[in-house]
Amino acid sequence: MSDEIRDRALSGYFDGKHHRFPVRVYFEDTDLSGIVYHANYLRFMERARSDMLRLTGIDQRARMEAGEGAYAVADLAIKYRLPAKLDDDLVVVSHVKGVRAASCAIHQRVMRGSDILTEADVTAALVAPSGRPTRQPREWIEAFKRLEIGE
Repeated sequence: MSDEIRDRALSGYFDGKHHRFPVRVYFEDTDLSGIVYHANYLRFMERARSDMLRLTGIDQRARMEAGEGAYAVADLAIKYRLPAKLDDDLVVVSHVKGVRAASCAIHQRVMRGSDILTEADVTAALVAPSGRPTRQPREWIEAFKRLEIGE
């Protein structure tokens, strides 16, 4: 295996329609009590969503660089169940719940083994440079629909 391949950042993988994104808890993710600071679960989920989109063929960077906008979180509901701790091996499991013209609803769970530590429902809307929602490209909607599990 070449160094170029070994040095590439890992993007998780699809298990059927579920995207799985491994995460390890580092010292910087924890608070003084040694548990993951609540806002860092959102960081784990953001990374997982970004890589899920990338693996789906959605090129957010090209759209931004073309001045056509980017995804933004329009709605978020999160529930914290159990704490993660330093050195825990976690996985963020994400799936598409629904697709609309300008947005995508995604359910995410942060897991340690079979335990759900945190779960969230996130609506990401494609936003034009003006700040207004804009229609997603047809091929992106089709990609999301292929992954959609629903409620």
